[in-house]
Amino acid sequence: MQKKSIYVAYTGGTIGMQRSEQGYIPVSGHLQRQLALMPEFHRPEMPDFTIHEYTPLMDSSDMTPEDWQHIAEDIKAHYDDYDGFVILHGTDTMAYTASALSFMLENLGKPVIVTGSQIPLAELRSDGQINLLNALYVAANYPINEVTLFF
Repeated sequence: MQKKSIYVAYTGGTIGMQRSEQGYIPVSGHLQRQLALMPEFHRPEMPDFTIHEYTPLMDSSDMTPEDWQHIAEDIKAHYDDYDGFVILHGTDTMAYTASALSFMLENLGKPVIVTGSQIPLAELRSDGQINLLNALYVAANYPINEVTLFF
């Protein structure tokens, strides 16, 4: 059986932040480097996934309807190439984004799962690892053909 393929739209948020002297900051490529070091994301039962990192990474407290449109267009542009979609997003407005996308992406035949974390993925006690693992697994294995929130 062929592995499912999931498109991950990394818009920003705490999940991918890196510790610095100023606190946690968004750093391009940091999320991908951390995921490469975590064997649970590469187990045989996990789907293949492609991460598209947005430039610049967005602070979800500054998210606008134009940003929602950009995310929806990104999903539509890749819709035929993937089995499901995960949107990594900051927690401040993820519920608003999920709601907006549910109206913008109607009649879906594939899952679109919005998730994030309150603690960066690379930090001890991060909720990001389990949230992303589950979002990827659900997107690949369950017929939830709508926009959902996994948090």
